[in-house]
Amino acid sequence: ISGVTHTQVNMASRLFLRNTCEACKAVAHGRGTLVLAAQKHAMLSSRKQELNSRWQPPNWNRVLGRRRSTFPYIFESDEFPLEIERKSAAGAGEQMPRQELPHKIGFIGAGQMAEALARGFTAEGITSPSKVFCTDPNASRKGVFEEFGAKALDSASEVVRQSDIIFVAVKPQYVTAVLKDASASLDDSKLVVSIAAGVTVPTMEAAAGPNAKIIRVMPNTPCLVSATAAAMCKGSKATAEDMGVVRELMASVGTIVECDEKLFNAVTAVSGSGPAYIFLTIEALADGGVAAGLPRDIAMQLAAQTVLGAAKMVVETGKHPGQLKDAVCSPAGTTIAGVHQLEVSGLRATFMNAVKAAANRADELSKM
Repeated sequence: ISGVTHTQVNMASRLFLRNTCEACKAVAHGRGTLVLAAQKHAMLSSRKQELNSRWQPPNWNRVLGRRRSTFPYIFESDEFPLEIERKSAAGAGEQMPRQELPHKIGFIGAGQMAEALARGFTAEGITSPSKVFCTDPNASRKGVFEEFGAKALDSASEVVRQSDIIFVAVKPQYVTAVLKDASASLDDSKLVVSIAAGVTVPTMEAAAGPNAKIIRVMPNTPCLVSATAAAMCKGSKATAEDMGVVRELMASVGTIVECDEKLFNAVTAVSGSGPAYIFLTIEALADGGVAAGLPRDIAMQLAAQTVLGAAKMVVETGKHPGQLKDAVCSPAGTTIAGVHQLEVSGLRATFMNAVKAAANRADELSKM
Protein backbone atom coordinates (compact mmCIF):
# COMPACT_ATOMS: atom_id res chain seq x y z
CA ILE A 1 0.00 0.00 0.00
CA SER A 2 1.52 3.29 -1.04
CA GLY A 3 2.44 5.37 1.99
CA VAL A 4 1.30 2.81 4.58
CA THR A 5 3.59 0.12 5.92
CA HIS A 6 2.65 -0.57 9.53
CA THR A 7 0.27 0.90 12.03
CA GLN A 8 0.05 0.44 15.78
CA VAL A 9 -2.96 1.55 17.75
CA ASN A 10 -2.49 2.46 21.42
CA MET A 11 0.28 -0.15 21.66
CA ALA A 12 -2.42 -2.83 21.87
CA SER A 13 -2.81 -6.10 20.04
CA ARG A 14 -3.84 -5.65 16.44
CA LEU A 15 -5.37 -7.69 13.67
CA PHE A 16 -4.30 -6.88 10.18
CA LEU A 17 -6.45 -7.73 7.19
CA ARG A 18 -5.26 -7.43 3.62
CA ASN A 19 -8.14 -7.18 1.17
CA THR A 20 -6.80 -7.30 -2.36
CA CYS A 21 -9.84 -5.74 -4.01
CA GLU A 22 -10.14 -2.00 -4.41
CA ALA A 23 -8.19 -0.92 -1.32
CA CYS A 24 -6.52 -2.91 1.41
CA LYS A 25 -8.27 -2.63 4.74
CA ALA A 26 -6.59 -3.15 8.11
CA VAL A 27 -8.60 -4.02 11.13
CA ALA A 28 -6.83 -3.30 14.40
CA HIS A 29 -8.34 -4.23 17.72
CA GLY A 30 -7.21 -2.08 20.60
CA ARG A 31 -9.20 0.02 23.02
CA GLY A 32 -12.12 0.26 20.63
CA THR A 33 -10.08 1.56 17.71
CA LEU A 34 -9.93 0.39 14.10
CA VAL A 35 -7.47 1.25 11.36
CA LEU A 36 -8.27 1.77 7.70
CA ALA A 37 -5.40 1.32 5.27
CA ALA A 38 -6.17 3.30 2.15
CA GLN A 39 -4.69 2.32 -1.16
CA LYS A 40 -3.16 5.75 -1.46
CA HIS A 41 -2.47 7.69 1.67
CA ALA A 42 -2.63 10.95 -0.26
CA MET A 43 -6.30 10.41 -1.06
CA LEU A 44 -7.25 11.57 2.44
CA SER A 45 -5.90 15.05 1.86
CA SER A 46 -8.63 15.66 -0.71
CA ARG A 47 -11.33 14.55 1.71
CA LYS A 48 -10.61 16.80 4.68
CA GLN A 49 -14.20 17.97 4.79
CA GLU A 50 -15.35 14.39 5.27
CA LEU A 51 -12.89 13.27 7.90
CA ASN A 52 -15.09 14.08 10.89
CA SER A 53 -18.31 12.78 9.38
CA ARG A 54 -19.83 9.39 9.82
CA TRP A 55 -18.55 7.03 7.18
CA GLN A 56 -19.03 3.36 6.41
CA PRO A 57 -15.95 1.66 4.94
CA PRO A 58 -16.66 -0.69 2.04
CA ASN A 59 -17.26 -4.31 3.00
CA TRP A 60 -17.61 -3.40 6.71
CA ASN A 61 -19.63 -6.47 7.67
CA ARG A 62 -17.42 -8.78 5.67
CA VAL A 63 -14.30 -7.33 7.32
CA LEU A 64 -15.60 -7.71 10.85
CA GLY A 65 -17.65 -10.81 10.29
CA ARG A 66 -20.69 -9.59 12.18
CA ARG A 67 -22.91 -6.56 12.42
CA ARG A 68 -21.74 -3.74 14.65
CA SER A 69 -23.85 -1.46 16.80
CA THR A 70 -21.43 1.45 16.53
CA PHE A 71 -20.56 3.86 13.78
CA PRO A 72 -16.96 4.51 12.72
CA TYR A 73 -15.54 8.02 12.46
CA ILE A 74 -12.45 8.92 10.47
CA PHE A 75 -10.08 11.49 11.90
CA GLU A 76 -6.55 12.65 11.28
CA SER A 77 -3.73 12.83 13.76
CA ASP A 78 0.02 13.12 13.41
CA GLU A 79 0.61 9.72 14.95
CA PHE A 80 -2.21 7.77 13.37
CA PRO A 81 -3.24 9.53 10.14
CA LEU A 82 -5.47 6.67 9.03
CA GLU A 83 -7.23 6.00 12.29
CA ILE A 84 -10.91 5.19 12.64
CA GLU A 85 -12.41 5.36 16.10
CA ARG A 86 -15.62 3.53 16.82
CA LYS A 87 -17.91 5.66 18.95
CA SER A 88 -21.32 4.89 20.38
CA ALA A 89 -24.15 6.28 18.31
CA ALA A 90 -27.87 6.64 18.65
CA GLY A 91 -29.81 3.61 17.56
CA ALA A 92 -27.70 0.86 19.08
CA GLY A 93 -28.09 -2.37 17.17
CA GLU A 94 -28.57 -0.57 13.89
CA GLN A 95 -26.00 -0.47 11.13
CA MET A 96 -25.06 2.65 9.25
CA PRO A 97 -26.26 2.10 5.67
CA ARG A 98 -23.92 2.09 2.71
CA GLN A 99 -24.07 4.85 0.19
CA GLU A 100 -26.56 3.74 -2.44
CA LEU A 101 -25.31 3.55 -6.00
CA PRO A 102 -27.36 5.45 -8.61
CA HIS A 103 -27.33 2.58 -11.09
CA LYS A 104 -30.30 0.43 -11.99
CA ILE A 105 -29.33 -3.23 -11.88
CA GLY A 106 -30.82 -5.95 -14.06
CA PHE A 107 -30.53 -9.73 -14.00
CA ILE A 108 -31.00 -11.86 -17.09
CA GLY A 109 -31.60 -15.15 -15.37
CA ALA A 110 -33.05 -15.28 -11.88
CA GLY A 111 -31.51 -18.43 -10.45
CA GLN A 112 -30.06 -18.91 -6.99
CA MET A 113 -26.80 -17.07 -7.67
CA ALA A 114 -28.63 -14.10 -9.20
CA GLU A 115 -31.00 -14.07 -6.24
CA ALA A 116 -28.09 -14.19 -3.79
CA LEU A 117 -26.45 -11.20 -5.48
CA ALA A 118 -29.66 -9.18 -5.69
CA ARG A 119 -30.62 -9.87 -2.09
CA GLY A 120 -27.09 -9.09 -0.94
CA PHE A 121 -26.94 -5.80 -2.82
CA THR A 122 -30.27 -4.65 -1.40
CA ALA A 123 -29.66 -5.93 2.13
CA GLU A 124 -26.32 -4.11 2.28
CA GLY A 125 -27.87 -0.87 1.02
CA ILE A 126 -25.78 -0.73 -2.13
CA THR A 127 -29.01 -0.43 -4.12
CA SER A 128 -32.73 -0.42 -3.41
CA PRO A 129 -35.17 -3.15 -4.51
CA SER A 130 -37.01 -0.64 -6.70
CA LYS A 131 -33.88 -0.34 -8.86
CA VAL A 132 -33.51 -4.09 -9.41
CA PHE A 133 -35.01 -5.84 -12.46
CA CYS A 134 -35.00 -9.43 -13.60
CA THR A 135 -36.30 -11.83 -16.19
CA ASP A 136 -36.38 -15.62 -16.27
CA PRO A 137 -38.33 -18.28 -18.20
CA ASN A 138 -39.41 -19.70 -14.84
CA ALA A 139 -42.26 -17.61 -13.43
CA SER A 140 -41.61 -18.86 -9.90
CA ARG A 141 -38.06 -17.50 -10.01
CA LYS A 142 -39.36 -14.10 -11.07
CA GLY A 143 -41.77 -14.32 -8.16
CA VAL A 144 -38.86 -14.78 -5.76
CA PHE A 145 -37.40 -11.46 -6.92
CA GLU A 146 -40.76 -9.75 -6.61
CA GLU A 147 -41.01 -10.95 -3.01
CA PHE A 148 -38.19 -8.62 -1.95
CA GLY A 149 -39.38 -5.69 -4.05
CA ALA A 150 -37.58 -6.18 -7.37
CA LYS A 151 -39.48 -5.83 -10.63
CA ALA A 152 -39.86 -8.85 -12.92
CA LEU A 153 -39.94 -8.14 -16.66
CA ASP A 154 -41.04 -10.26 -19.59
CA SER A 155 -37.87 -10.30 -21.67
CA ALA A 156 -34.12 -9.84 -21.63
CA SER A 157 -34.42 -6.86 -23.96
CA GLU A 158 -36.66 -5.12 -21.43
CA VAL A 159 -34.12 -5.74 -18.68
CA VAL A 160 -31.38 -4.24 -20.86
CA ARG A 161 -33.47 -1.16 -21.63
CA GLN A 162 -34.39 -0.57 -17.98
CA SER A 163 -30.95 -1.23 -16.46
CA ASP A 164 -27.55 0.44 -16.33
CA ILE A 165 -25.72 -2.69 -15.15
CA ILE A 166 -26.89 -6.02 -16.56
CA PHE A 167 -25.87 -9.26 -14.84
CA VAL A 168 -25.94 -12.19 -17.25
CA ALA A 169 -26.77 -15.11 -14.97
CA VAL A 170 -27.87 -17.80 -17.41
CA LYS A 171 -26.31 -21.19 -18.12
CA PRO A 172 -23.06 -20.91 -20.11
CA GLN A 173 -24.55 -22.39 -23.29
CA TYR A 174 -27.10 -19.56 -23.47
CA VAL A 175 -24.78 -16.60 -22.89
CA THR A 176 -23.88 -15.81 -26.50
CA ALA A 177 -27.50 -16.06 -27.65
CA VAL A 178 -28.61 -13.69 -24.90
CA LEU A 179 -25.91 -11.18 -25.79
CA LYS A 180 -26.64 -11.35 -29.52
CA ASP A 181 -30.31 -10.64 -28.85
CA ALA A 182 -29.40 -7.69 -26.64
CA SER A 183 -26.59 -6.32 -28.81
CA ALA A 184 -28.67 -3.58 -30.44
CA SER A 185 -29.30 -2.01 -27.03
CA LEU A 186 -25.78 -2.39 -25.64
CA ASP A 187 -24.16 1.01 -26.05
CA ASP A 188 -21.52 2.64 -23.85
CA SER A 189 -24.16 3.58 -21.27
CA LYS A 190 -24.71 -0.10 -20.43
CA LEU A 191 -22.38 -2.39 -18.51
CA VAL A 192 -22.66 -6.16 -18.87
CA VAL A 193 -21.44 -8.33 -16.00
CA SER A 194 -21.34 -12.05 -16.75
CA ILE A 195 -21.24 -14.59 -13.93
CA ALA A 196 -21.48 -17.56 -16.31
CA ALA A 197 -18.67 -20.06 -15.91
CA GLY A 198 -16.35 -20.81 -18.81
CA VAL A 199 -17.50 -18.14 -21.27
CA THR A 200 -14.56 -15.88 -22.06
CA VAL A 201 -14.60 -12.13 -22.51
CA PRO A 202 -13.59 -12.29 -26.23
CA THR A 203 -16.46 -14.72 -26.87
CA MET A 204 -18.93 -12.41 -25.16
CA GLU A 205 -17.60 -9.31 -26.92
CA ALA A 206 -17.99 -11.01 -30.30
CA ALA A 207 -21.62 -11.79 -29.49
CA ALA A 208 -22.50 -8.46 -27.88
CA GLY A 209 -21.11 -6.16 -30.55
CA PRO A 210 -18.31 -3.60 -30.79
CA ASN A 211 -19.70 -1.12 -28.27
CA ALA A 212 -20.47 -3.52 -25.42
CA LYS A 213 -18.71 -2.98 -22.11
CA ILE A 214 -18.22 -6.37 -20.48
CA ILE A 215 -16.83 -7.48 -17.14
CA ARG A 216 -16.54 -11.13 -16.22
CA VAL A 217 -17.02 -12.14 -12.59
CA MET A 218 -16.46 -15.58 -11.10
CA PRO A 219 -18.31 -15.83 -7.76
CA ASN A 220 -18.68 -19.01 -5.71
CA THR A 221 -21.57 -20.59 -3.85
CA PRO A 222 -20.91 -18.91 -0.46
CA CYS A 223 -22.37 -15.89 -2.26
CA LEU A 224 -25.65 -17.42 -1.03
CA VAL A 225 -24.67 -16.36 2.50
CA SER A 226 -22.95 -13.10 1.45
CA ALA A 227 -19.49 -14.61 1.86
CA THR A 228 -18.35 -15.07 -1.71
CA ALA A 229 -14.75 -15.23 -2.86
CA ALA A 230 -14.90 -13.85 -6.39
CA ALA A 231 -12.54 -12.83 -9.17
CA MET A 232 -13.10 -10.30 -11.93
CA CYS A 233 -11.56 -9.17 -15.22
CA LYS A 234 -12.60 -6.58 -17.76
CA GLY A 235 -13.17 -6.52 -21.46
CA SER A 236 -11.59 -4.12 -23.93
CA LYS A 237 -14.34 -1.46 -23.65
CA ALA A 238 -14.90 -1.53 -19.88
CA THR A 239 -13.25 1.29 -17.95
CA ALA A 240 -11.53 1.54 -14.59
CA GLU A 241 -14.65 3.31 -13.33
CA ASP A 242 -16.77 0.37 -14.47
CA MET A 243 -14.48 -2.00 -12.60
CA GLY A 244 -14.78 0.16 -9.51
CA VAL A 245 -18.58 0.00 -9.56
CA VAL A 246 -18.60 -3.79 -9.95
CA ARG A 247 -15.95 -4.10 -7.26
CA GLU A 248 -18.12 -2.11 -4.89
CA LEU A 249 -21.16 -4.22 -5.70
CA MET A 250 -19.38 -7.53 -5.22
CA ALA A 251 -17.56 -6.40 -2.09
CA SER A 252 -20.96 -6.02 -0.46
CA VAL A 253 -21.45 -9.80 -0.67
CA GLY A 254 -17.93 -10.97 0.13
CA THR A 255 -14.44 -10.51 -1.26
CA ILE A 256 -13.44 -9.85 -4.86
CA VAL A 257 -10.03 -9.76 -6.50
CA GLU A 258 -8.96 -8.66 -9.96
CA CYS A 259 -6.83 -10.95 -12.10
CA ASP A 260 -6.04 -11.73 -15.72
CA GLU A 261 -8.63 -13.89 -17.44
CA LYS A 262 -5.99 -16.47 -18.29
CA LEU A 263 -5.91 -17.27 -14.55
CA PHE A 264 -9.66 -17.89 -14.29
CA ASN A 265 -9.27 -21.67 -14.61
CA ALA A 266 -7.00 -21.56 -11.57
CA VAL A 267 -9.55 -19.34 -9.82
CA THR A 268 -12.20 -21.95 -10.61
CA ALA A 269 -10.03 -24.66 -9.09
CA VAL A 270 -9.35 -22.75 -5.86
CA SER A 271 -12.42 -20.67 -5.02
CA GLY A 272 -14.98 -22.07 -7.45
CA SER A 273 -14.44 -25.71 -6.50
CA GLY A 274 -12.93 -24.92 -3.10
CA PRO A 275 -16.21 -24.93 -1.14
CA ALA A 276 -16.68 -28.61 -2.07
CA TYR A 277 -13.22 -29.43 -0.71
CA ILE A 278 -14.02 -27.63 2.53
CA PHE A 279 -17.45 -29.26 2.84
CA LEU A 280 -15.68 -32.61 2.54
CA THR A 281 -13.18 -31.51 5.17
CA ILE A 282 -15.94 -30.48 7.58
CA GLU A 283 -17.71 -33.78 7.02
CA ALA A 284 -14.50 -35.72 7.67
CA LEU A 285 -13.78 -33.75 10.86
CA ALA A 286 -17.28 -34.45 12.09
CA ASP A 287 -16.99 -38.14 11.23
CA GLY A 288 -13.76 -38.25 13.19
CA GLY A 289 -15.54 -36.70 16.14
CA VAL A 290 -18.27 -39.34 15.91
CA ALA A 291 -15.62 -42.07 15.79
CA ALA A 292 -14.14 -40.57 18.95
CA GLY A 293 -17.51 -40.68 20.71
CA LEU A 294 -19.26 -37.36 19.99
CA PRO A 295 -22.93 -37.22 19.03
CA ARG A 296 -23.15 -36.38 15.32
CA ASP A 297 -24.97 -33.07 15.75
CA ILE A 298 -22.37 -31.83 18.22
CA ALA A 299 -19.49 -33.09 16.07
CA MET A 300 -20.87 -31.30 13.00
CA GLN A 301 -21.43 -28.04 14.85
CA LEU A 302 -17.92 -28.08 16.28
CA ALA A 303 -16.33 -29.03 12.95
CA ALA A 304 -18.12 -26.32 10.96
CA GLN A 305 -17.41 -23.59 13.50
CA THR A 306 -13.77 -24.66 13.76
CA VAL A 307 -13.29 -24.27 10.00
CA LEU A 308 -15.08 -20.91 10.04
CA GLY A 309 -13.01 -19.67 12.98
CA ALA A 310 -9.72 -20.87 11.52
CA ALA A 311 -10.48 -19.12 8.21
CA LYS A 312 -11.28 -15.88 10.03
CA MET A 313 -7.97 -16.08 11.89
CA VAL A 314 -6.07 -16.35 8.60
CA VAL A 315 -7.99 -13.46 7.04
CA GLU A 316 -8.04 -11.12 10.02
CA THR A 317 -4.53 -11.64 11.38
CA GLY A 318 -2.74 -11.68 8.03
CA LYS A 319 -0.49 -14.40 9.42
CA HIS A 320 0.67 -17.36 7.39
CA PRO A 321 -1.42 -20.47 8.11
CA GLY A 322 1.77 -22.26 9.10
CA GLN A 323 2.38 -19.74 11.88
CA LEU A 324 -1.14 -20.20 13.19
CA LYS A 325 -0.80 -23.98 12.99
CA ASP A 326 2.47 -23.91 14.92
CA ALA A 327 0.84 -21.82 17.65
CA VAL A 328 -1.69 -24.62 18.27
CA CYS A 329 0.87 -27.43 18.28
CA SER A 330 2.47 -27.74 21.72
CA PRO A 331 5.47 -30.10 22.12
CA ALA A 332 4.42 -33.75 22.39
CA GLY A 333 0.78 -32.62 22.46
CA THR A 334 -2.41 -33.94 20.93
CA THR A 335 -2.49 -31.49 18.02
CA ILE A 336 1.00 -32.25 16.71
CA ALA A 337 0.15 -35.95 16.88
CA GLY A 338 -2.87 -35.33 14.65
CA VAL A 339 -0.91 -33.05 12.31
CA HIS A 340 1.80 -35.71 11.99
CA GLN A 341 -0.80 -38.26 10.88
CA LEU A 342 -2.18 -35.83 8.29
CA GLU A 343 1.33 -35.23 6.94
CA VAL A 344 2.04 -38.96 6.77
CA SER A 345 -1.22 -39.41 4.87
CA GLY A 346 -0.22 -36.77 2.31
CA LEU A 347 -2.93 -34.20 3.03
CA ARG A 348 -1.03 -31.28 1.47
CA ALA A 349 -0.26 -33.18 -1.74
CA THR A 350 -3.85 -34.41 -1.94
CA PHE A 351 -5.22 -30.87 -1.78
CA MET A 352 -2.66 -29.59 -4.28
CA ASN A 353 -3.43 -32.44 -6.67
CA ALA A 354 -7.15 -31.75 -6.35
CA VAL A 355 -6.67 -28.09 -7.28
CA LYS A 356 -4.45 -29.01 -10.24
CA ALA A 357 -6.98 -31.60 -11.44
CA ALA A 358 -9.83 -29.10 -11.23
CA ALA A 359 -7.79 -26.46 -13.08
CA ASN A 360 -6.89 -28.94 -15.82
CA ARG A 361 -10.53 -29.93 -16.20
CA ALA A 362 -11.60 -26.29 -16.37
CA ASP A 363 -9.03 -25.78 -19.12
CA GLU A 364 -10.39 -28.77 -21.05
CA LEU A 365 -13.97 -27.53 -20.75
CA SER A 366 -13.05 -24.02 -21.91
CA LYS A 367 -11.70 -25.46 -25.18
CA MET A 368 -14.76 -27.57 -25.99
